[in-house]
Amino acid sequence: MGNDYVILYIELNVFALILIAIIRYKTFGLTEMVAQKNFAMCIDSQMLFYISDTLYVMVKCGVLPHSNVFIMITKELYFFATTTMCFFWFLYFEYFQNSPFVESRRRMRLSSVLVWIMVVLLMINPFNGMLFYVDADGIYRRGPLFILQYILSYLYVFTTSIRALAGVFDKSRQSKRKTLIRLSIFPILPACAGIGQFIYPQLPLACVVISLSTLVMYLQWIEQMISVDPLTRLNNRKQLNYYYEHTVQNMDDDAVYLLLIDVNKFKSINDMYGHIEGDEALMRVAEALRKGCAKYPYRANIARYGGDEFVILVRADNDRMVEELKTKINTELSALNEKAGAPYDLTISTGAARVVLNKDMHELINQADIQMYKEKKEGKWINRKLHAAGEDFH
Repeated sequence: MGNDYVILYIELNVFALILIAIIRYKTFGLTEMVAQKNFAMCIDSQMLFYISDTLYVMVKCGVLPHSNVFIMITKELYFFATTTMCFFWFLYFEYFQNSPFVESRRRMRLSSVLVWIMVVLLMINPFNGMLFYVDADGIYRRGPLFILQYILSYLYVFTTSIRALAGVFDKSRQSKRKTLIRLSIFPILPACAGIGQFIYPQLPLACVVISLSTLVMYLQWIEQMISVDPLTRLNNRKQLNYYYEHTVQNMDDDAVYLLLIDVNKFKSINDMYGHIEGDEALMRVAEALRKGCAKYPYRANIARYGGDEFVILVRADNDRMVEELKTKINTELSALNEKAGAPYDLTISTGAARVVLNKDMHELINQADIQMYKEKKEGKWINRKLHAAGEDFH
């Protein structure tokens, strides 16, 4: 390698390291959610990946004193970091798309098996050189099972990409279609860069491409934080306003309804069982809204309006479909609350107002609010709670 090439390689790696170090610094204080903790862990793995790769190149090119042991250590760290980086990407992507996979701790533990296999292989490798070794002339060589390091790492990346792609065609997840498309495409460029560096080790591709991809995901994360309610993971009021304007502009002759949902006796839940339990109740309501709307024939935009109030914007062929949607949501909520073993009933009251052109959203909210309190006063939600589940939408 020429001196100019070595300088370029090191400069690119340092640039990548500085870039993700800045992103990592920006994540401090923003990583309370499990998904973001995995994002942060992925960045930590990337930093180890860049540092070990840079040190190896500096030793190989004579910038640092040559040492067979040091070369082995840097390559061991490099491939360990590759696997953990892909593993934490996998977890982050699964959390990011609210995959059912992350709901099972057992599946989460099992998913780390490939990491542990890599750890064992790397521990054994210095004694048999099956993955890589340093020959008698002090030159780094690939071992007979070298390809295993890439297979074990990239399985995580391609698995989550395929799972996201499958979600694009899942009717129950159409509200997340754009996000799923991005998630299915995102790993391709870093994976191609890794494969390119596998074929041509002298090309400084991986570090730069991975760091730029991380920047893209970080910006998407920030965008999501701005538009998503942190507790329920539903859209927030800002995003609701956007959806409403978009809906009004494109509704044509479609009948679109705004549903205002209020949790019954929510204050008593907070007073008797505490605010933590109150938050759990709100998250169950949010999940019931998702599940109820997932069974609806048209896409629904769901948002947390504030406190214990939620809003749904949805198309409907007639008023009966709206009533059936209300019943479905209550049925899902009843099942979720029973499954959670909550020591209280958790029910909602819902008011609906039909969206009209040139009508302000707040006017519709007030109209739906009147209907919601009328339902609450008349106790219609009790009838829905007792209504049998399983009806089809017509």
